[in-house]
Amino acid sequence: MPARDASAVTRLAVFAPLESLGRAETITRRLAGAISLGLLGDGEQLPSEPELAARLGVATVTVREALGELRRQGLIVTRRGRGGGSFVRAPSPGEVTGHLRARLADLSVEDLRDLGDHYSAVAAGAALLAAERASPEDLRRLEDARDAFGGAAGGEAQHRADGWFHVEVAAAAQSARLTREEVRLQTEIGPLLWLPGADARTRRRLLREHRDLVQAIAAQDGEGAARLARRHVTGAFERLIELHLGLVRP
Repeated sequence: MPARDASAVTRLAVFAPLESLGRAETITRRLAGAISLGLLGDGEQLPSEPELAARLGVATVTVREALGELRRQGLIVTRRGRGGGSFVRAPSPGEVTGHLRARLADLSVEDLRDLGDHYSAVAAGAALLAAERASPEDLRRLEDARDAFGGAAGGEAQHRADGWFHVEVAAAAQSARLTREEVRLQTEIGPLLWLPGADARTRRRLLREHRDLVQAIAAQDGEGAARLARRHVTGAFERLIELHLGLVRP
């Protein structure tokens, strides 16, 4: 599958220098997030180890360690010889569902509420800045992401389209740091948020919320956009907490 037509800000965030040098785990999480969101498409070749090291501002050995972990997770494959390199391997839904349900059961309600508070603050801040800063090109990308969610068939496609939409909101804020944080949160939390699934009614509501958020950003209504983004995230976590309670009840 080809990579998303990601904005320049989004792709720069994927390969931006790390805040803390020498952290293979940070590289692993960032690239895993980009793969899970479809920002790096199935079969796409990653930059070479020296090029990745230069872009990320770390030693080549650190990149090699991170790529090794991505291989162990099954997210990339490496081919030797002419035309070789490291290539993205997007996981199938069946490969991750059991792991996600076990991870959700291990979290407490307090953990989930804390994650929800953090994510809603990031989403609201990004939406407010997007309303102040979004260019016409940013708005076009937001509309494309909104429409992609509306046309997505099946839970996995909807999850990826929803994640893409939220990353584009952060990119429209013109903040590489916010965009990186959104990608990180989508990696850590996004798959969990879609475990409850979305029936037809829920999908219509989410699409309406996406449309309202794009409209508020286009109208430069920062307070309204922040309020909508916070409500959108809060509702998602309420559904997740209900699923968690169902998993842990004896």
